[in-house]
Amino acid sequence: MKLLLTSFTISVAISSLLILVSTLFSKKTILDREKASPFECGFDPKNTSRIPFSIRFFLIAIVFLIFDIEISILLPLGIISNSTPPLIWMSAGGLFLFAVTLGLFYEWKEKTLDWIT
Repeated sequence: MKLLLTSFTISVAISSLLILVSTLFSKKTILDREKASPFECGFDPKNTSRIPFSIRFFLIAIVFLIFDIEISILLPLGIISNSTPPLIWMSAGGLFLFAVTLGLFYEWKEKTLDWIT
């Protein structure tokens, strides 16, 4: 029991020392004004907040989120591939991919993906 307590204490001490050393060496000493700013969209935070901007930025962001969610829905298909019949598994995945592809073609037709129009 005493050996277990001693090894636990030593491992906690080594872990704490490693955390302290990595924290000390990972700090940036030079602060950049742009990186310290809370705004990441390219607008100047000192100006008025009612600046007109392109709605295409938000459309591209929503398209990105849709395809990001699509990946998170498709990933479990690999996990359930052994527990479902192959025909049902492939038809469910194919139907979902078909629906997402139709949405992509619609956005392409509406020129949502074009930045220069």
